[in-house]
This record gives sequence, structure tokens and C-alpha cells, in this order.
Amino acid sequence: MGGKSAICSLALALTLALGVGNVAAQKDEPIKIGAFFALSGPAASIGTPTKLVAQMVVDKINKTGGINGRPVELIIGDTEGDPTKALMVAKRLVEKDQVVALIGPTRTGTGMAVKPYIEDKAHIPVMMTVGGDPVIAGDKFGPYRWTFKTPQRTSTAARKVYEYLQSQKLQQVAVLTASDAFGKDGLVWLEQLAPEYGVEIVARESFAPNDADMTTQLAKIRDTKAQALICWTIGPAGAKVARNVKQLGLSIPLIQCHGQPDPKYIELAGEAAEGSIMPATKLMVYDQLADSDPQKAVIQDFVDLYKNVYHFDEQYPINTHSGYAWDAVYLLANAMRQVGPDAEPLRDTIEQMQGYVGVSGIYNLTPEDHNGLDTDSLVMVKIQEGKWVMLK
Repeated sequence: MGGKSAICSLALALTLALGVGNVAAQKDEPIKIGAFFALSGPAASIGTPTKLVAQMVVDKINKTGGINGRPVELIIGDTEGDPTKALMVAKRLVEKDQVVALIGPTRTGTGMAVKPYIEDKAHIPVMMTVGGDPVIAGDKFGPYRWTFKTPQRTSTAARKVYEYLQSQKLQQVAVLTASDAFGKDGLVWLEQLAPEYGVEIVARESFAPNDADMTTQLAKIRDTKAQALICWTIGPAGAKVARNVKQLGLSIPLIQCHGQPDPKYIELAGEAAEGSIMPATKLMVYDQLADSDPQKAVIQDFVDLYKNVYHFDEQYPINTHSGYAWDAVYLLANAMRQVGPDAEPLRDTIEQMQGYVGVSGIYNLTPEDHNGLDTDSLVMVKIQEGKWVMLK
């Protein structure tokens, strides 16, 4: 009997030792998060700094103890801005690298290419950094149970523009939109929300994002009774519109969308940028915020790291997109601190996240709203003497 007892005691001791060893090993094992952005191709100027910010946040988290003692490891993938490539990269990150969550991609089209895989097979949270609404729109765009996004919805930006027009008593507008998915999404919401704000769209014109000149469309708008011009595009096309507006002597206010607050816009548009109005994240005018604004301290922390520690601004000046990856990583990290990295509880916790104060706004997510930002996350800004000025 004594021999059997000793053997049982030894087995129990070994089992306990192995168990403690497994816990210790798991404690040291990094939490893998996939980050896939357009690091090459036409959207690289947005995707590359987004990756840099994501890594900056991960470094910050790891320097303060990681997530419940475990370090975070960011595994990077390049979508090249291509939907097919984006899907391939997402599958590699999930199936080979076994990441517990994803951040990215950069453009709405690549996001939509990846979404069915996430929803139907991967079943891990993805925090998208894309501008368009379809990724979390539901209905004909498919379920979004696992899909979240940190940039403001197109509809939120459209509402902010209309709130401004309402405050200025401007009711008749012309709309000039890009023919790509982003521009079409903007047109849908501008048309749908106009009656709610007493706005009448008196002209609708469009252009291809790579068009060199939009004077034909703008000449048609000049001949209408429009009191303001709303342009919905991202990238250099917005600056082309501004230059064409100046060339034609159009005197009505030019209101760009939330994708244009970027030093590049001022650089490309030159003197024609003067007077342009647009919705922006508070990041663009953080030094003009009241000290009582809860976002101000968070944004100052972000700016200090971005400019003074990492010096990213030397190649990629801060723009309204810059904080999206910061918020994506922190929403994931905050949820993991509560429930760990297992997919289902992590998804549930993100979906119920309330009051997260980020760079791009204060997030309050719900099962119906996988973005969690309202119009108060945006401010209207105007370019005056080459600088961003917050409109009161």
C-alpha cells in the first residue's frame, strides 16, 4: 500500500508541477494580434503610418506590463491595397500565425473583401480602420458580428456637415462626389439625410478619383442656386476640386468631407485651400480644445509619442486618420484586460465597451453600433492662413 501511495503522490506532484509550468508558459507567451494595411500601392501613404501607430501603441502597452502580464506581439501583413491580397493576408494571419484578433485594413474595398471570411469562418474580432459604412452596415452588406471599425461612419460625418449648414442657415447645396465606393457611400447618406436637416440638393455631379480636372462639373454647379458645395472624396482629388473652384471664381463655401483634413490637402491645393471647411477629428485642432475636454490629455499623449519620441511626423505629418490604429489597439487591449484573448468573450466585451476616451472620439459601442462614435466626436474646421482653425 505504501508503495502505491508514494506513486500516487509522485504522480499528483508531477501533474501539479506540469500545470504550474503550463500557466507560467502561458503567462510569458505573447498575445498575437494581426495588423494588415496597405504598406505598398496607392494607399500606402495612409497604410504605412497606420502600421507605425499600431506598433507605437503595442510598444507602449508592453513597456507598462503588457496585458495582464503577457506581452503583445503585432504580426504585420501588406494588403497592397488589393482586395484579393487582403483576403490572402488575413487567412495567413489567422490560420498560420494564429492571431487572436485583427486590426485593419486600410480601404473600404479591402475591408469588404475580408469581412465574409471573418464572419463565416475565422470568428475572431477585427477592428477595421476603414472609412466606409458597409463593413458594419448589415442588411445587404452582410452580418457584422465580429467586425468593428474605429473611424467615424460616413453617416456621422454627413450629419456633422448638415448640422453646420443648418447653423449657417444654408439650405440649398450642390454635391460633387467621387465615383468610387467611398464617394458613392457619401452620396447615399447625403441624399438620405438631407430632408431631416431641411437641406435641398439642387445639383449632383460626380468624377473619377484620378480625373485631372473637374471644371466641367463645377461649371454646371455654378449655374444653379446652390448656396454651398459639398465634395466627398479622399486623397489628391479634393485638392484638385479646390483649385478648380478657385479657377472658376465660385464664391460659395466649399465643404470637404472628413477624409480631407490632412496637411497634404493644404500642400496640394496651395492658395486654393484657403477657406475650405470640413469635419475633422479633434486631433487636428487639439491645441484649441478646452482643458476640460476629456480627449485633450489623450490626444496630447498621442502627439508627444508620435512627434517627440518616434518622430513619425517628419515623414508622415499628423492628419485626421492618424489616431484610428491607436483606438483600435486600445479597444482590443482594454477588452482583453477584462476577459482575456479568447474570441467569444473578447467579442462580447468589445461590443459592450462604453466610455473609452480615444484619440478619435469617446466610444460607446452596442450590438447595433459597432463603431460607437457620434457627431460630437467631430469638429468643423476651416483653413485660415494655411492653418486649421476650429469653428465654434
